Amino acid sequence: MKKETFKSYEDLPLMLSVPEMAAALGISRAGAYELARSEGFPALRIGNRIVIPKDSLQKWVNQNIGTN
Repeated sequence: MKKETFKSYEDLPLMLSVPEMAAALGISRAGAYELARSEGFPALRIGNRIVIPKDSLQKWVNQNIGTN
């Protein structure tokens, strides 16, 4: 499987898959799936797929900086 590498926000696709989100955030794939299934996280289910809108991910990150 090809490992995604993103150099900037503009490189991200409009809708990210969970593995793409993991690469963008620098977290494990398992951690990304756990995050995507957590309450309040901006993930969408489309059939069996989970996708995350790029803009919603950026907003979520900004809102959760410094929170535990």
